Amino acid sequence: MDYETVIGLETHVQLKTKSKMWCGCANEFGAPPNTNVCPVCLGLPGVLPVANEEALRLTALTGLLLNCTVTRYAKFDRKNYFYPDMPKNYQITQYDKPSTLNGFVEFEFNGGVGRVRITRAHLEEDVGKNFHFDRTSGVDFNRAGVPLMEIVSEPDLTSADMAYEYLNALKEILIYGDVSDCDMEKGMVRCDVNVSVRPRGQQELGAKIEIKNMNSFSGVRRALEYEVPRQIEVLTKGGKLIQSTRRWDDVAGITEEMRTKEHAYDYRYFPEPDLMPFQPTDEWLAEVKSRVVELPLARKRRFMRDYQLPASDAQTFVWDVPLGDYFEGIAKQAKNPKTAANWVINNLRAKLAEGQTSLADLKFEPSAILELIDLVESGKISTKMAQDVFVEMFATGELPARIVEKKGLAQVSDTGAIEKFCDQAIAANPGPAADFKAGKAAALNFLKGQVMKLSKGKANPALAGQILERKLRGDRLAG
Repeated sequence: MDYETVIGLETHVQLKTKSKMWCGCANEFGAPPNTNVCPVCLGLPGVLPVANEEALRLTALTGLLLNCTVTRYAKFDRKNYFYPDMPKNYQITQYDKPSTLNGFVEFEFNGGVGRVRITRAHLEEDVGKNFHFDRTSGVDFNRAGVPLMEIVSEPDLTSADMAYEYLNALKEILIYGDVSDCDMEKGMVRCDVNVSVRPRGQQELGAKIEIKNMNSFSGVRRALEYEVPRQIEVLTKGGKLIQSTRRWDDVAGITEEMRTKEHAYDYRYFPEPDLMPFQPTDEWLAEVKSRVVELPLARKRRFMRDYQLPASDAQTFVWDVPLGDYFEGIAKQAKNPKTAANWVINNLRAKLAEGQTSLADLKFEPSAILELIDLVESGKISTKMAQDVFVEMFATGELPARIVEKKGLAQVSDTGAIEKFCDQAIAANPGPAADFKAGKAAALNFLKGQVMKLSKGKANPALAGQILERKLRGDRLAG
């Protein structure tokens, strides 16, 4: 029997705020254990939470970036469960009335564009972190109460690779929107994976298996590459799958059962009595909408469409937004944006990396790159000379035309002068000259190189090639 895979993901993202969700403690990674804590985030008796408005804004902004509806009525609930890392023994979270609903994410996949529907992106709080030593365990509550957003997808994913690409696209969107730094090494993004299999064509979903607390996207892919065949094997051998929660052992490369899955009623949700429902105003939403940015995929498509760039160049400008913005400032005035992209990607980016400097440190104006391109396209300097001019321009900030004049780099395009160099090259290299006459076209490149050497790199290479070919073929120059 042929089986198909159904995957839904719950992605937890720490929001980029200065303070925690319900108190003024710093939202900061790397502080000494249990130093960014107070009676509120420790859940001590008699304390009251106060919602972090920036966290509410970032959640609404995420909804807009993910094509969701931002609701006009949201409320918080208490989700009760008892773990060592949960100081209150309940989590404040949005349950039946979340801030955002019904969106989608589009991303490149398998040569086309995949789309995954978003059920909701809701706001809650993070928990502390357990540490286990040789003979003891400890809990660091610095993370407890950090604003956490949960993005829940519909079960639209059909493979481990598709899940991997979706997660990367989601991360890129959140970084673009300045919602989160999404630093995986700091635990800012974690993921729960819901996966089931069913006979192909069957409408009813199979038993949902949840893989908890994945902390890397490659781990999600590996876990699915193990879990899907495991489930299929159970069914093909006549076994039965039941709804359960499993953990991923990254070292062994297997999933292991932790417990049978709880249902929503097991958490005994009820409305948070200490927080009023949130009802955003038109003015509040307008301020959030002003922070919406162009999404990565839209930016890539626009760069390819408006500037006729190949996908690889456009992707470079998606990954490096400042570099892309710099290029776009030039491209709007360039006769050939692709040529401008080559200089920005291959030359400018390399020099910035080499000197560990930024675009703000550049000593020349963007228009200097256009001037350099014009010098090449007009035949005043060769492409090789232009490379040397760019190095000088980067170091000093001088204009390209001034550098060419000062160093005497102007390309020789005088036919008579180049003809003399060609005669010298042919006379000094009779072997390659004979090879070309015998039909070996590659010999012409060698002779052209000799002409460039004789002219100290100043001869117009295209003109030199034409003259060499005419002479070797026995043609006479006109006039």
